[in-house]
Amino acid sequence: MINKKYIENNFEEFYLNLKRRNFDENVLSSLRELIAKQKKNQKNIEDLRAEQNILSKSFGEIKKNNGNLDELKQKISNIKETLLELSEIQQDLDEKLNSTLFSIPNLIKEDTPKGSDEEDNEIIKQVGDIKEFNFTPKEHFELADNNNWIDFARGVKLAKSRFSMFRGDGARLRRALQNFMLDHNKEYGFDEVSIPYLSNENSLFGSGQLPKFKNDLFKIEGENLFLIPTSEVALVNIFNDEILNENELPLQMTAFSSCFRKEAGSAGKDTRGIIREHQFDKVEIVTICKPSESEKHFENMVQCSSDLLSKLGLAHRLVNLCEGDIGFCANKTIDLEVWLPGQNKYREISSISNTLDFQARRAKIRYKENKKNLFVHTLNGSSLAIGRCIVAIMENYQDEDGNISIPKILKPYMA
Repeated sequence: MINKKYIENNFEEFYLNLKRRNFDENVLSSLRELIAKQKKNQKNIEDLRAEQNILSKSFGEIKKNNGNLDELKQKISNIKETLLELSEIQQDLDEKLNSTLFSIPNLIKEDTPKGSDEEDNEIIKQVGDIKEFNFTPKEHFELADNNNWIDFARGVKLAKSRFSMFRGDGARLRRALQNFMLDHNKEYGFDEVSIPYLSNENSLFGSGQLPKFKNDLFKIEGENLFLIPTSEVALVNIFNDEILNENELPLQMTAFSSCFRKEAGSAGKDTRGIIREHQFDKVEIVTICKPSESEKHFENMVQCSSDLLSKLGLAHRLVNLCEGDIGFCANKTIDLEVWLPGQNKYREISSISNTLDFQARRAKIRYKENKKNLFVHTLNGSSLAIGRCIVAIMENYQDEDGNISIPKILKPYMA
């Protein structure tokens, strides 16, 4: 959530930044009106309370001098009635204002590339060489059938479309990647955390999934619980509504989890294979830090995930997301895109985002510095999406007969 005082004092700057996201200008105009109404109504309440205090103080003096109190009592009674009305109006304005604020995305960094979609993202760096083949490489779903690694039909039978079942070396590779990634992230200073796969509304609100992305979540019937769309939800909210000591920061955490998304807006996209499923595995990294250190940690997180791909021998590139493609909570995002020879293109395998204090304000995560309570900065990223990593390994490590080699660094984890 964006600081309301910042919006009040810098509305034109705020307006122009949100306009770059193509955010609804009518909502911004409505927000400005609400802030003005709330401010004016609050001033009226404060003025009436001040008048009430003055009249109340004069009550004793008039009584002492045997004066007529009827007029004074009537004035105080009228003020009380008006205050009650204004307080109800204020409560309504507060609710409307908060509802509007909750719908507004984070401000984007000034140097965010211009553009409307992923075609306008800025390629920063390419890492590793694209593997050349002397045959036409197959896509992962063909290789999955050939090697009996993934059973798509039985995954659908057990659940529904966009679910699959790993088996044999495919299942072992999945487990190997999980352990390899967690060990690697530990080398970069991230402490391993094991989290619940269910989250309540408060946690989902704190990390920015609610209310905006409610239609993408799997709700548990009759419970205030949802299946998590990412372990970021839990990792960020471990410190929900807490005040941390300055010496506790930074907090760097990593967690493996299965993730669950309805993918409501992806009808017709990536219907074959495991690129886009309702259930997928991911290792996440999250940093909670002082504002002055968030850019440093952002770079560390990008490097951490890039080094994972390099250790696996997978060519990839770093991409700075443009203003039209960046996520709701993010101030800045760098995607890592891995090369998939079967598709003959790069595909996203990780997003690293700095949300500044956007999530911290929603989740009320603060720290004490010089006796002041300040909001932390939170950063999150995939390190990595395991399913897409398996896709990349299958397609990059295939031979002409459709067999798949295991990257050397993973072999101890497959034993």
